[in-house]
Amino acid sequence: MTTTPLDGTVPAAVPEILCPFPYRVNPYVDQARTHLAEWVRSTGLVTRDSARKRFDQADFGWFAALVYPTAGRRHVELMADWFAWLFLVDDQLDDGSAGRSAERMEQMVDGMRAVLEAPDFGASLVRTTTLPPAVASLADLWRRTATDAPAHWRRRFIQHLEDCLLTATVWEGGNRIRGIVPDEATYIENRRHTGAIYVCMDLIDIVEHLDVPEELYDSPEFTAALNAACNVVCWTNDVYSLDKERSLGEVHNLAYLAEYHRGLDRETALAQVCAETSAETEHFLTAEESLLAAYPGQTALLTPYLSGMRTWIRGNLDWSRRTKRYQTATEPQALPAEYIERTLIGADR
Repeated sequence: MTTTPLDGTVPAAVPEILCPFPYRVNPYVDQARTHLAEWVRSTGLVTRDSARKRFDQADFGWFAALVYPTAGRRHVELMADWFAWLFLVDDQLDDGSAGRSAERMEQMVDGMRAVLEAPDFGASLVRTTTLPPAVASLADLWRRTATDAPAHWRRRFIQHLEDCLLTATVWEGGNRIRGIVPDEATYIENRRHTGAIYVCMDLIDIVEHLDVPEELYDSPEFTAALNAACNVVCWTNDVYSLDKERSLGEVHNLAYLAEYHRGLDRETALAQVCAETSAETEHFLTAEESLLAAYPGQTALLTPYLSGMRTWIRGNLDWSRRTKRYQTATEPQALPAEYIERTLIGADR
């Protein structure tokens, strides 16, 4: 089984990406790993041995512990569950047949929306309806996450998750169906949604017990810092997942788009995107200073939130460098048939 990308090039070395933030890991990392293994088994998200092997190699428990290093045990376990759910659904859309079927994608989004909008967080739907594992497990995640959260946070989170699902299915899925390679600017705007990074940043509020007012969250200064942090995370992921994604024919990757649209070889494209990611990290630091200066009375709230953005930038880089999910040069690249659970998001007809 080859690990060489579709165009025949060998995996390129990844240049350094600026990251002036310290390595941190949650002390409950082992508990998160143990809990996650049981949760995906009990929810039916991962059932086959071949799928479980690939899932375990990704080490989402460690990922959660890196990006939420100050979370208590209950919350770091919850974050690990969210990561598993988000990545498993993403695999269905990116690598499975569902991502190339408008009907199945619409059914999936409708089922998930019903859970998110239910007054009981989807509990009655789980009791009275036969739901696919991805939808039933979302009800469990949503209940554990949102029960005590402010109403405006729930609205924000639901909007971000729906934006993630709709952008991934309608825009990205539509591109796959029609064979469209998006331009870089459009991709960058949509990547923050398809990468679920707004969703993950929203979870900072939960693990840190924060309540960011809507007027602060919607301010230009907060938006600038948030978008810069989200861009760094998404672009870093693209750099390290490039060879894995190209081995499956995926075009939704900033490094590949730089290669495609700028007429570059793979090594030069990677170097340019890494440099742009480093520049975006500098942009985040500048935006962080501007945000704190604009709202001096909100320092107690903004400091832990910005710290959460920093640990996301750092932890995502550390995980992306080491996870076997992306190491196609040293690990045999699993074929989708080996890890796509056919009934995860509904019957594969």
